[in-house]
Amino acid sequence: MADSIGRALRDGALEGEHAPALTIKDSIASPFGFDVFSHVLTQLSSNILAGKSQSRGLVLVAFSRSPSFYVNFLKRRGVDVASSPKWIEILDCYTDPLGWKCGLVESSDAPSLSREVSNTGTICRNVKDVNELLSRIIELGQGLVGQGKFRFCTAIDSVSELLRHASMSSVSGLLSNLRSHDQISSIFWLLHSDLHEDRVMAAFEYMSSMVASVEPLNQYAGGQRGTTNSLSFLEQNSAKGKLNVRFKRRNGRVRVSEELHVEQSGVNFMSVSPEDGVINQGLIPKVQFNLQLSEKEQIDRANVVLPFEHQGNGKPIQIYDGRRSLADMNIEETAVSTKKSEVNESSMGEIIYFRDSEDEMPDSDEDPDDDLDI
Repeated sequence: MADSIGRALRDGALEGEHAPALTIKDSIASPFGFDVFSHVLTQLSSNILAGKSQSRGLVLVAFSRSPSFYVNFLKRRGVDVASSPKWIEILDCYTDPLGWKCGLVESSDAPSLSREVSNTGTICRNVKDVNELLSRIIELGQGLVGQGKFRFCTAIDSVSELLRHASMSSVSGLLSNLRSHDQISSIFWLLHSDLHEDRVMAAFEYMSSMVASVEPLNQYAGGQRGTTNSLSFLEQNSAKGKLNVRFKRRNGRVRVSEELHVEQSGVNFMSVSPEDGVINQGLIPKVQFNLQLSEKEQIDRANVVLPFEHQGNGKPIQIYDGRRSLADMNIEETAVSTKKSEVNESSMGEIIYFRDSEDEMPDSDEDPDDDLDI
């Protein structure tokens, strides 16, 4: 299912629609959100370099790591950051997010720091100004792809860090403006769910077309958190977890699960086996009645006689016209034949009319459905 996320971000936005948005969230119980973020970043970067993505460039907004970290990380993953033409820009919101270092007296390390920032990213010294942050992202992206019809994607490594300096409404407005921009192909970000209230998480999930939740593979048994249970819990979930992915479709939401293993070389994903019940429980809606039939219920359903169904009991098949019962029709035919014989004997004239087919309209005072035997 991680591949499905990569395809959605790679294919980008449809004409006239907002860009696909991915929320990656984790918690202290399963802190592998950044590993999933790095995996998505590497996968999308490879697609951009190979020309398989709708986007022609990537703007990475770095809050939790330095630009040099991402440069070295992508190099270790085999992604050429220094390739020509330039395809990536890093907006450095990590080194000096509030501009405090600008007011300090230059030290011996300051020149080397300045060279690092100039070589690997563009520094942002006031992350509190969300409007300025939006302008910088758009400016860097247009510097990569121009101001024409080409698009670029945006990645934010920690929205939780941004929420420390700006309000939820301003941050959600930033993400919404990025999604609706004509040159944004896709956007994804990372959130730490246990640092925020439920309403904050709900707001960011609402504006996302995909939500990837990193959860512990094994939960506490019975809610007990003793020392022994805690050590066992940490040991079992120290290098693996469960990734629940929810896609927002036009006909509703679909949720699937994958097991992830964090290794030194990266993250490996494995589909959860059907016998674990995770996939089936996620796809079945929560209702108050049973959607499955027992064996006895299936037999009873097969024995139900449907209306107008010929039972094949050996008797002659008689067509039922829906107006009278067969017994009444037989009695009427007998009465008509008797009247005919009486008419012949008395030589008196009489008009007898029978409706030939259903094509004839019934009389205005006659209801054709008043005696249906259903």
